[in-house]
Amino acid sequence: MPSFAAQQSLFRAYDIRGPRQHFTTDFIQALGHAFAHLYQTAEYRDTSADMDALANVDPSNISRSNTDPHSISQQHILPNTINNTNKQSIVVIGYDVRCSSDDIAHTLATILAQHGLHVIQIGLVTTPMMAYWAAQYQGHGIMVTASHSAKDILGIKWLVNHQSPSCAEIQALYQQLVPPDTQLALTTAIGSLGHLPTEQVSHGYIDAIYHVFSQLYPLYPISGEQTCDKASPHHGQYSAAQRPCSDWRYAAPKLELTVVIDCMHGATSHIAQPLFQRFCQSVVMLNDTADGHFPLGNPDPTEPSRLKQLQQAVTTHKADIGLAFDGDGDRLMVVDENGKTVMPDHLLYLLAKSALCDSAPNPASTAVPQVLFDVKCSHHLPALLAELGAEPIVSRTGSSLMRQQMQHTDSRIVFAGELSGHFIFNDKRFIAYDDAMYAALRLLHGLAAQPDDATKTSLAAITQSLPTLVSTADHYLPVPYALTRERSIVTQLQVFCQYIQQLMDAACEQSDIAESQEDCLVNPTCSHTVANECSSCDCIAQQPAITLAQARQLLPIGTRLSCIDGVRLDFAHGFGVLRQSNTSHHLTARFAGDSLDNLKEVQNRFAALCRPFDHRLAEQIIAIAAE
Repeated sequence: MPSFAAQQSLFRAYDIRGPRQHFTTDFIQALGHAFAHLYQTAEYRDTSADMDALANVDPSNISRSNTDPHSISQQHILPNTINNTNKQSIVVIGYDVRCSSDDIAHTLATILAQHGLHVIQIGLVTTPMMAYWAAQYQGHGIMVTASHSAKDILGIKWLVNHQSPSCAEIQALYQQLVPPDTQLALTTAIGSLGHLPTEQVSHGYIDAIYHVFSQLYPLYPISGEQTCDKASPHHGQYSAAQRPCSDWRYAAPKLELTVVIDCMHGATSHIAQPLFQRFCQSVVMLNDTADGHFPLGNPDPTEPSRLKQLQQAVTTHKADIGLAFDGDGDRLMVVDENGKTVMPDHLLYLLAKSALCDSAPNPASTAVPQVLFDVKCSHHLPALLAELGAEPIVSRTGSSLMRQQMQHTDSRIVFAGELSGHFIFNDKRFIAYDDAMYAALRLLHGLAAQPDDATKTSLAAITQSLPTLVSTADHYLPVPYALTRERSIVTQLQVFCQYIQQLMDAACEQSDIAESQEDCLVNPTCSHTVANECSSCDCIAQQPAITLAQARQLLPIGTRLSCIDGVRLDFAHGFGVLRQSNTSHHLTARFAGDSLDNLKEVQNRFAALCRPFDHRLAEQIIAIAAE
């Protein structure tokens, strides 16, 4: 067996993630050497212009630890000097609450420092906090986390030059792994291994967010100790209570909101309360003790019934809103004042509205801002976004893929979101990363900026005013056996749908087709090429032929087909999507309609399309219940 063959399955589409038993000592050490090579060979980018963001960070507060005095310098890390003179890479490393995450992080940090890299350890943080601190230096960062996965799963995410790795780059890192007895010799360069104090890590992050909202909702600058009793332009939604203010900060009155927050024992546990108390009048905390055993279940707010405790707490405390964050703080789910979970589609719309309304106008530009959403979002969303003046763009699922699209120099994307609760603001006010706590604060301030009429500012009232949607959850299904070894079930379905659509297009162009021909069999073969496939579509030749009448029933005229990520079909009154999961060996499916009957109709069409390939899959699709 080749070295680390058992670990190959850990290298997935977005990150490294898998069962704890695969994270052996040899593997972690080999991974450390591979990361060292990655950061040593990363293209140097002069980020001296970005160092102004470090104005509130005192380099003298970066303390040092040292496990090997012969290879690791204990001198202070001075970012400007390192960037502009030595040009040695600075890597920020953090970890989540999982058992062993801290040990893995320390091992990686030590190996990177031994290779001559400058390492700044920031301890227990959320993944967005790691991204924030990485952005203060060179944009290099490693986060030991398995996000929302079960307690026995470990994982690692990373950034190079502010960017998440592509699937190909993740696989390339795996190819860099070598056994301990063949690893490259350490460099003669002197690295450093230090850490930022916990208080500075959290306070720097909180202050940066506070500064964003002082710009979005400017009141008045202050200096010295005084009270904050001046009127606010949003006086109807803010507390008039006086309280002491100091330093350079703006005296922003707190939002008159009672907020319940469920940290799910994850990485937000130590930071959510001080952050939200900075903005909200009343904050009620749930499960805010960091516990890598996750005693109440997986730290995944999208799981069915996972929000019951939050829903009950919202109604008990008569709160205005409930917020739930996943294990590493990059997913957000919301409960309204009635204890009802806000559909992720509606949440995406509200956050996109905030991004569009708060974007600084550019009179010199006529470009229409874009909003990115993944293929699992509902058929109503494009029209709603267009009403806001945005160009809706559908994307493959994966927040890292969305970030890569947003980082293009010519990008017009101001906001991106996923059904799974990842939301990214790209309005240059904060880091373009899926930060659940930051997104939640943008939502709260967006609601507070609504008209004073309580019926209009109620979250439930706002979502009820949106188009009716009956949908299933994002449902996981086992991957069925493919009829051909060369093609997955999803690829075969793509080919079949493309063929039917071509058939329907041809029939529409031939208006003289007799009605008697509706029942003629059509041999389902074609030479069309599926996206990301090089061979022809002859795999469906083995399937039963269909008639024109059957084709019309499966894909009525006007049906829109997308194959950018699985199969997505948009019908007149609903939509459905079936795709391969990027994080597990499952299919993911979601269906929605304007009514329950519309939803069932969509499911029946997908079942009919899948039945020639796998009868059991068709029955599983029909059996998925509405939320």
